[in-house]
Amino acid sequence: MPSRNSRNSRNETERELAAEQEYLTTLHAEADALREQAAARLAAADPTTAPFWRAELDRLESAEDGLCFGRLDLRDGGRRYVGRLGLFRDDDALLLDWRAPAARPFYTATLATPHGVRRRRRITTRGREVVALDDELLDTEAAGDVLVGGAALLAALTARRTGRMHDIVTTLQAEQDRIVRDNHPGVLVVQGGPGTGKTAVALHRLAYLLYARPHLRTRGALVVGPSRVFLGYIGQVLPGLGEHAVVTSTVAELGPGVRIGRTDPPETAVAKGRAEMAGRIAAAVRSRVRPPTEPVDLHFEQQVLRLEPHACREAIDAATSTGLPHNPARLVFQQRLVDALARDLADRMENVVFDDTGAALDGGSADGRLGEADLRALAAAGVITGPGPEGPRRILDETDVARLRTALLADAGVGAVLDEVWPPLTAAEVVAQVLGTSGEAWSAADVPLLDEAAAVLGEQTGATFGHVVVDEAQELSAMAWRMLLRRCPTRSMTVVGDLAQTGDPAGAAARVIPWDGLRPPVSSLPGTTDSSGRDDGPRSPVDGRWRLAELTVNYRTPAEVMAAAAPLLAAHHPGLRPPRSVRHAGEHPWRRRTTLTELPDVLADVVARHDDGRLAVIAPPVHHARIAAAVPVTTPPDLTDPVVVLTPREAKGLEFDAVLVVDPAAILAEPLGHNDLYVALTRTTRHLGILHPGPPPAELAGIRERTA
Repeated sequence: MPSRNSRNSRNETERELAAEQEYLTTLHAEADALREQAAARLAAADPTTAPFWRAELDRLESAEDGLCFGRLDLRDGGRRYVGRLGLFRDDDALLLDWRAPAARPFYTATLATPHGVRRRRRITTRGREVVALDDELLDTEAAGDVLVGGAALLAALTARRTGRMHDIVTTLQAEQDRIVRDNHPGVLVVQGGPGTGKTAVALHRLAYLLYARPHLRTRGALVVGPSRVFLGYIGQVLPGLGEHAVVTSTVAELGPGVRIGRTDPPETAVAKGRAEMAGRIAAAVRSRVRPPTEPVDLHFEQQVLRLEPHACREAIDAATSTGLPHNPARLVFQQRLVDALARDLADRMENVVFDDTGAALDGGSADGRLGEADLRALAAAGVITGPGPEGPRRILDETDVARLRTALLADAGVGAVLDEVWPPLTAAEVVAQVLGTSGEAWSAADVPLLDEAAAVLGEQTGATFGHVVVDEAQELSAMAWRMLLRRCPTRSMTVVGDLAQTGDPAGAAARVIPWDGLRPPVSSLPGTTDSSGRDDGPRSPVDGRWRLAELTVNYRTPAEVMAAAAPLLAAHHPGLRPPRSVRHAGEHPWRRRTTLTELPDVLADVVARHDDGRLAVIAPPVHHARIAAAVPVTTPPDLTDPVVVLTPREAKGLEFDAVLVVDPAAILAEPLGHNDLYVALTRTTRHLGILHPGPPPAELAGIRERTA
């Protein structure tokens, strides 16, 4: 029979749930009214205002699920509700937007620093129904308060995965919130190990900045991820926070119109990614401007004009001094040179006057020019206008010279000679020249090179944005960084990654290029490198607009799994500390020895026995044919499937209820394979198993062995 205390506690919980349900119903009624108003305004809007009302309607509809998720009871007796958007009645705040300053104590208040908060309540809803409450008392003197609920954060961490990332707006922790609300105006680099919430923090920071800096909305926002699978995985986070107008892209997709038709071997990709490629591209473009060493005769309308080398060099110097890219500067060169040619031609035409029959009237001076006496005689005969007060007038005025310039520029023969000196170029032909290829098929590593060449030439390189989020930033080469920085002239960026998870040989390696090695390309603005592509060199941590922040707490990966991965991290990255896990799963990782022949059957048996959430089989590509014989393989991977097969690179940034790593030795054998294996081991929220043909790698030998 239940005790009186338990009955009282249950009754108190029911009363609190009913009160919160009543308030939530009120909030939804307010949101419904705003939604109806926005729909009506949209229906009546003209093309200039319709986008605003469409965005407003999307914002209100995205807040339908989880509209209100928190309450703050303050020591002064006040009460604040926190949710996905702000709702007001007259001057009263019915609901605070989670990004508002007044809502921040919901994430930062602690027993040591309560920020005036007496009690923090997390409100869990399903649709428009309140289903659970979780109270946390921050005022030790308020002993009479009745607290309800359990641990909301733990519930969120242990919930089964759905194949799609959800926002963490209801459970942001203080360490994460500090970065989300960081107002650093430049590039904020966030280093964080597995499970620290790097991606979610970056996306929530973007949502916060769009709220705190409304002008960013007009400039747009870009999220760059390592793959389309990853971008699909995170695709509903920002819409869930009310942000719909954000562009997502991989690095390769940032090259407009570039079709990827081949894959480079690792050593080639590394070479293409080096910063020195910028200098080679710039030099290749400069090499195509070739002034003649001897005079060149130009045939124009039955006349021969002489193009002198010194005149070419003067026009080239004038065009180069403008600082314009190659193709726009070429137009300056042409205008400058053609203007000189037109004036020279006009001077020559001043020497000859034609009578009514077309016969030339020759001058009487020794050089054949028409002198002052000749001009007076011609004026008396009515052939030309007589001299004015300032002396003899020219036959051709500036309008005539302008017409000559136009005619010269339109002349095919003249144009061909000018193009020999300063040719028009395309990015594709420049990169093909640098690489010594035909340029018929491009790789992902070629995209930054094509973008660099387009920038040097003055071609369109794609849209720019007010803020850019870069996930898995450790994978970017120096040339990829240059391309990204061109997309963000303001240098307002959130860059997140983990050096211990670098899989691309062209990216940042912890033992060779720490985050400090990214400071030159990240801090430099266009024009800070000279024409050879050289950079000014490393800057001190206080210089420029680059800053490093760290996430140190692992919310995803259980302590047992991180302990199993610790020897691998220590062996290859002794300078990096693993993040601290906040929970134990109560189950230790296991490994099982098999053979290549037995692998499909063993794998099928393990998968068949799995019944606890979504399972990822992570294996090197060499085994995918064997795996396909045991497990259905979808291409491209569908993360909502109960079982999904991925390479370590494809698994980067993702998480699953259970992970089965196949042949860790083969993964280790790849370039930076130790980082790929670290990624594979740390994708799970609960269970980790390892199948290894032959003996296990030394770093994993301490994991418990299972025979069946």
